[in-house]
Amino acid sequence: MNRNIAVFMDRDGTICEEVGYLKTPCDLNILPGTVDAIRLINKSRIKAVVITNQSGVAKGYFSEEVVQRVHIRLKELLEEKCAYLDGIYYCPHHPEFGPREYRKRCDCRKPEAGMLEMASRDLKIELPLSYVIGDKISDIELAHRVGAKGVLVLTGYGKEEVKSLDRGSKNRPYYIAEDILAAVNWILLDLQVKQ
Repeated sequence: MNRNIAVFMDRDGTICEEVGYLKTPCDLNILPGTVDAIRLINKSRIKAVVITNQSGVAKGYFSEEVVQRVHIRLKELLEEKCAYLDGIYYCPHHPEFGPREYRKRCDCRKPEAGMLEMASRDLKIELPLSYVIGDKISDIELAHRVGAKGVLVLTGYGKEEVKSLDRGSKNRPYYIAEDILAAVNWILLDLQVKQ
């Protein structure tokens, strides 16, 4: 498979349990199916990348150092099970809350495309050939903005978010999956159809 393709995954509610604000690595719980899903991505020779809004930094709930420690723990837990991530990108900003360096309208807070554009440059990813998996409509909107395919999962906020979809919405997902493993299985089938 093409190594210039990525599966971009939201963190909280998609690969990890949604707990509101994840304030410590000890509270990190990987959702069932996540390890298998990421292993499948790895075996398929496409890139596995996490993209996550972490406005808790701007709101003063935790520091960027805590976010980084959580991500180190996430990588350790995956690597213990022979799964790995090609990259993790996060946005610490919020447009209305926090000190000046964090309170701003940035280009990285989803659904803005900044994190994907950075990953594209860093990892040589072709965004229109890639996929975004998340539990929020903002993840799907992000996919549309870069020409990727968005997959909504019913974990995290997904079951509530799917209720807000209407047939005419421009931000409809390409696929709605029960969880991340079902999402990745659909993506791999979709990629086979393209070849």
